[in-house]
Amino acid sequence: MIRFAIPALAIAATASQVQAAEVQIVSQGPVVELSVSETVDAKPDIVDISAGVTSQARTAVEAMQINAREMTAVIDRIKALGIDEDDIQTTGINLGAQYDYDQSTRQQVFRGYQASNRVSVTLRDVKRAGEVLDALVAAGATDIGGPRFSLDDDSPARAQARKAAFDKARAQAEEYAQWSGFGGVRLLEVSESVASSGPMPFAESDARQAIKVSAAPTPVEPGLVGTMVSLTVKFEMTR
Repeated sequence: MIRFAIPALAIAATASQVQAAEVQIVSQGPVVELSVSETVDAKPDIVDISAGVTSQARTAVEAMQINAREMTAVIDRIKALGIDEDDIQTTGINLGAQYDYDQSTRQQVFRGYQASNRVSVTLRDVKRAGEVLDALVAAGATDIGGPRFSLDDDSPARAQARKAAFDKARAQAEEYAQWSGFGGVRLLEVSESVASSGPMPFAESDARQAIKVSAAPTPVEPGLVGTMVSLTVKFEMTR
């Protein structure tokens, strides 16, 4: 977005009971506003995965008891892999009645209860993602999710992207100033937003998981994750 603005004078507001004051920077020349984004890619150093267990039984109590037993086995397996407890978090526990639809009577027929429990796991060694996913399925997980790769500290990548975005914005503003007969630009305002991107997470059926576990370790490629900084900047054109 590029927008030229008419020069504005400073605005001051006074009242008998002042509650807030707004100050604008005085600009003598035309103002150019630019929106610029830059992305810096880096190798991820952490990966998040999730594992869950879904259990069914005729009664709610039985469904929860079975699910608790099966989920405990999965969590014990996670801890046995050397993953710190602080990197394991329960993300959802659900219990609900299940029904089948009877076509002949056109009525819902009660089938039982279904209980589910899910945890998220943060791995600080991205190379272990495939190994851990397979181990969780072998331990009884009936559904898995992820991986979602990211940076534990994206400050260096964010700083690099920020500088690249600002340099691009300033260069563009100087071009507009030159084309308009001005000698340079002066920064008036800057705002920033940051976003991260990476490989899309996956979720697979029990059948595909079982095939992979029995055949070979699940291949997982971390690739690169991007840190994007978007800047909106205003420059005054100067003589």
